[in-house]
Amino acid sequence: MRTDPQAQPLDPAPPETRGTDDGRPPRRRSRLRRWVRRLVLVCAVLLVVLTSASFLYNAATGRRAVPPGGLRYVQAADVRTRYRTWGRTGSPVVLVHGAFEQVDTWSRLAPLLARHHRVYALDLTGDGYSERRGPYTVGHFTQQLLGFLDAMHLGGPGERPMLVGHSSGAAVVVQAALRAPGRIGSVMLLDGDALDTGAGPPRAFRYLLIDPYRTSLLRLGLGADWLIRSVYDAQCGPACPRLDAAGLDQWRRPLRVPGAEDALWSMLGEGVPGLPADQVARLAAVPLPKSVVFGARDDVFSRQTPMETARRIGAPAPTLVPGARHLTMISSPDQVAAAVAALAARSA
Repeated sequence: MRTDPQAQPLDPAPPETRGTDDGRPPRRRSRLRRWVRRLVLVCAVLLVVLTSASFLYNAATGRRAVPPGGLRYVQAADVRTRYRTWGRTGSPVVLVHGAFEQVDTWSRLAPLLARHHRVYALDLTGDGYSERRGPYTVGHFTQQLLGFLDAMHLGGPGERPMLVGHSSGAAVVVQAALRAPGRIGSVMLLDGDALDTGAGPPRAFRYLLIDPYRTSLLRLGLGADWLIRSVYDAQCGPACPRLDAAGLDQWRRPLRVPGAEDALWSMLGEGVPGLPADQVARLAAVPLPKSVVFGARDDVFSRQTPMETARRIGAPAPTLVPGARHLTMISSPDQVAAAVAALAARSA
């Protein structure tokens, strides 16, 4: 076979396009690396900018709110506790709010009850304007509630109160009745089953959402009137009065006082407080009049929950408030007052 002496050996590919061990041309791999480096750099810059902006925003909004003037306090166990009273005659009724609520949540219902009862309401620690003192658990809330009864001189003969617990406050009144049945006159579970269902964000939430970002998000959310109104409307329904400026302040200000943010994150880490089902069921054996009241359209719970709750604690068939959602004491105070009167009549 003859060859041409002038011929040059064939180079199968230019050096810059020859294949590599992974089959990717060097030029393409180099381009990919440059894009990855650029993306990492952009992300790093964005993180620095976002973190700096978050710190600056938190510093600019760091001034805390002060509680309204004229509030009343009493020492209840180990918590300096804010409270209100209505009425001067009749048997005592003690109102216990749920998560992220406070004394003023009862402002539509309490005056109706005060026509025939002496009415008391307290801010559980972690909410409202009571001293923030953990742990934010059912056990600690119950200790505070029983301490409040002591401070108000309730629980003795002729002074045994009806306890009305709303939402997660239902667990508190159940445990109070289990701990001190001789000091309680009757128990009402209002829009609450008292169970520890694991509701709320997962425990890892407090580790995933860290400062300064969580503080910024909370303050941005609290500053958004539309967001507060949306949550309120979803929980309360069309029968509730629209939140005006004073109403917005009522829900917002307690989360802006000193210590409120740290307490909120601790409570979110614990989840919505409640009790195991077997412990709630022990209430059925306690010889106290009991009742269960729910909004008929409460979408926080299933449709079966009111009947299951009444059966579990040994109460009569539940009272369902037509058209009401989760905040029946705001949307339907007359119907809830009628349910309280019915339970009081059974307790007499």
